[in-house]
Amino acid sequence: MPIRIYNTLSSQKESFVPLQADRVLMYICGITAYDFCHVGHARSAVVFDVIYRYLKYRGFDVVCVRNFTDVDDKIIKRAQEEGTESQTIAERYIEAFYEDMDKLDVIRPDYEPRATEFIPEMIALIEILIGKGYAYEVDGNVYFAVEKFSDYGKLSKRKLDDMIAGARVAVEVGKKNPMDFALWKASKPGEPAWPSPWGEGRPGWHIECSAMSTKYLGNTFDIHGGGKDLIFPHHENEIAQSEAAFGKIFARYWVHNGFVNINQEKMSKSLGNFFTIREVYERYQPEVLRLFLLTSHYRSPVDFSPESMAEAERGVERLYHTIEQVNEFAGDLSSSEQLPTSKDPEFNSLRDKINSVLTKFHDDMDDDFNTAAALGQLFDLSRALNRFQDSRSRKPTREEKKLLAQGMHRLRECANVLGLLQRSPEEFFRDQRQMLLAKLGIDEEEVEGLIAERVQARKVKDWARADEIRDKLAEMSIIVEDKPEGTRWRVKTASE
Repeated sequence: MPIRIYNTLSSQKESFVPLQADRVLMYICGITAYDFCHVGHARSAVVFDVIYRYLKYRGFDVVCVRNFTDVDDKIIKRAQEEGTESQTIAERYIEAFYEDMDKLDVIRPDYEPRATEFIPEMIALIEILIGKGYAYEVDGNVYFAVEKFSDYGKLSKRKLDDMIAGARVAVEVGKKNPMDFALWKASKPGEPAWPSPWGEGRPGWHIECSAMSTKYLGNTFDIHGGGKDLIFPHHENEIAQSEAAFGKIFARYWVHNGFVNINQEKMSKSLGNFFTIREVYERYQPEVLRLFLLTSHYRSPVDFSPESMAEAERGVERLYHTIEQVNEFAGDLSSSEQLPTSKDPEFNSLRDKINSVLTKFHDDMDDDFNTAAALGQLFDLSRALNRFQDSRSRKPTREEKKLLAQGMHRLRECANVLGLLQRSPEEFFRDQRQMLLAKLGIDEEEVEGLIAERVQARKVKDWARADEIRDKLAEMSIIVEDKPEGTRWRVKTASE
């Protein structure tokens, strides 16, 4: 089955056929670096990270570019408010972006250009547009003449006449059409500026992506991605200026992720209804946020709430618990060879599940990167592994260990494509425990002390004291588990 991608340009799913058979050229619109990123930014980053991972997993050589906008009205405004330089603001929030995304296990793209590094390329592109009659200069500003580009509106499915009739765009002096957009802006006092044929100024927002994508990927490339809010005007304008300049199709597949909503409203800074990624990290491990963002199809809206995050947390717990239980049950697992048919129906049932899960996972991901369905395959396999273990009342045989080894290999393989289960169960549950203790205001050393005291009481057969300590720990939301290999403890979760 070929990979099929929903193309915003055609409004339908299309078979994915890259320009070069084994190579994919991909450009993703990055952040404007003026503030900490919110959960909406996390969704876009995770969506395209999974697409990047999956294409590489399927054998493509993927060249991925994601830009940083480091000069913009919002950055300038923030700098003026703080009495500092625009570049200082941009550097601060680019570094914060990396910190947030590294914790989410978002792979860094092959190239991450910054707008201010490509001013000469933008100026050259603007000169081409002026030379071809698609742009004009007024008092140091340069505008793209949308009426000159006959396909304007083809991505957003808008007609130019309707846009002009309903335009609420502030009319700028010298503009020939209210929909014309700025390619170059004349400098104002106190703003960063660069020399140009039209005087000191800075680039408009849209021109940077055309210049940078062309630099790394050529005039035509395979996939252009971003949030749905970028379809118009940003991506529409990118198409217009790029195709007007070079006379070629700009991007062949346009991929847009849906919004993160709170109470059916898009999460955004302008509406003030947003949570920064860092605020989420105070309550949940990054992997919980990542799984939450993948539980809905990337084109659908996803509702952020304590309930949905709690469900995602339970999901991550279940997957790590499966790994932990398999490791304890079967010990060191290393075999992934083909297994024979057994007379044990439960053995055969798990073997069949393991053998089919990869095909089903591929089918789901090939169908427009349907991570929601693909996650279902992981949880189905997890449940099958748990059922098989629960059905055993003895030490596993060599063949059963091989079977479990295959199951773990498949679970990890699929999870890795989604950027999940990147740690050991010990690391995950340790960090979860520390977060839960912090929420409850409980000192870990105090718990360890009580556990040690209870272990000693059990050694001397002081069962009354041991039970008393267990009850005290239970009041603190601490669950004690006595195992053959020793006593363990964990913090009771909200779902228990």
